[in-house]
Amino acid sequence: MDEVLPWPQMLVYGLQHVLSMYAGVVAVPLIVGSALKLSGGQITYIVSAGLFMSGVATLLQTVGVWKFGARQPLIQGTSFAAVSTILAIGTKAGGADGFRAIVGALLVAGIVGLLLAPVFTRLLHFFPEVVTGSVITIIGVSLLPVAIQWSAGGVGDKTFGAPKNILVSVLTMVIVVLIYRFMPPFFSRIAILLGLVAGTIVAIPFGITQFSAIKDAKAFQLPSPFHFGMPTFAVGAIISMVVVMLVIMTETTADILAVGEIIDRHADRDTVTNGLRADMLSTSVASIFNGFSISAFAQNVGLVAITGIKSRFVVAVSGAILVVLGVVPVLGAIVAVVPLPVLGGAGLALFGTVAASGIRTLSKVDFEGNSNLVIVAFALGFGIIPISVPTFYEQFPSWFQVIFDSGITSTAIVAVLLNVVFNILGRPKGTEGPIFAEGPPPGSISQADETRLDPTGPLSRGLGATGQGVDASAEPGDGGSRSV
Repeated sequence: MDEVLPWPQMLVYGLQHVLSMYAGVVAVPLIVGSALKLSGGQITYIVSAGLFMSGVATLLQTVGVWKFGARQPLIQGTSFAAVSTILAIGTKAGGADGFRAIVGALLVAGIVGLLLAPVFTRLLHFFPEVVTGSVITIIGVSLLPVAIQWSAGGVGDKTFGAPKNILVSVLTMVIVVLIYRFMPPFFSRIAILLGLVAGTIVAIPFGITQFSAIKDAKAFQLPSPFHFGMPTFAVGAIISMVVVMLVIMTETTADILAVGEIIDRHADRDTVTNGLRADMLSTSVASIFNGFSISAFAQNVGLVAITGIKSRFVVAVSGAILVVLGVVPVLGAIVAVVPLPVLGGAGLALFGTVAASGIRTLSKVDFEGNSNLVIVAFALGFGIIPISVPTFYEQFPSWFQVIFDSGITSTAIVAVLLNVVFNILGRPKGTEGPIFAEGPPPGSISQADETRLDPTGPLSRGLGATGQGVDASAEPGDGGSRSV
């Protein structure tokens, strides 16, 4: 995690992170700017501000200053969790007035979150592997629809679902797989970056690669404090945004714990506290410089897992690239040339890796003679609700929707509560619920089964799949309990 690689490698790996999360950073200001009916120039301005503040926040999170920053390979960006609340606050007044109301709510909510961070992390003992594994799995699952929408061309695009979009997305995935499988180790580590570049080239004949944004972009633009005027403060808006900050803190905690699992350096309470402090401080400062709420990006957690590049300084280079993109909009426009279908193809690999990391964490959980299976079942069930049926809670109060419209937060709340009920308050061992205990065990194939299925295979000759000896004592039907 603390390794400093040669600068050429750092730059390439850092650019790969930026390309993977760029669309997510610019999406929020584009959505908010359009909803507030800001001019094209104003929208470009807040997009650049979002990139700039994402870079500053990433540097704070990775390098760290005093008690701010988890010092992990976590890239920071504009959070989607606050979009609905931001729109509810801003569209009441619209235009610059609406933006000033958003800034006021974010500024105060970020400070409140900063003060709450040490208290929030005292709850870490409520996040064992049965909880974190469920949450990490849902993080990946909740991101997959985004990649699927990108693969189709992006929601709202007139070519959404066109065969050419999906074909480009599939070709991008194929390129990534071929690079990952057949190229030397260095190239496999940048398979996503190469896939994005190659996919963009492949997309040109299909007419979905647009270069017009490059000629319209400014050469230099430095964000200025309170560009739209001094913020306004409304109690209701601030309370709503504080609730959102709690949601973001929950998601960031899950990301910090997830990346700790991936890099084999488990996050302790101080690490999570410092990471949350960086998140909340970045959110308040971002609001001053016309940005939005900042949080860790789960897709880049997946990139750390899929590439094996664990150095936090690689991600710090990503932060520096984002800062440059923020002050030189023409460079950001070049990165924006990557079409959404290409991003979607790469995103399916990245987001799927996050879900796989959660499953790997759950594989470490003891499910025998306890109710951990019940915890995972209900946590994943509740987490899937807002992902599969986004309108499920639309008849509920707005404060309830803010919390439970996020599958990540729903899973976290349900998993934590059930973990308290079953594992902390106590339940006699061996009292597994009847619907789970009486059901048939999951099917599995043992080594003896493999031998019967393939008499001429390596297992029948006393060899494992890698040519190593197998445990000859394995009995037929042992459920795979013997190890190779």
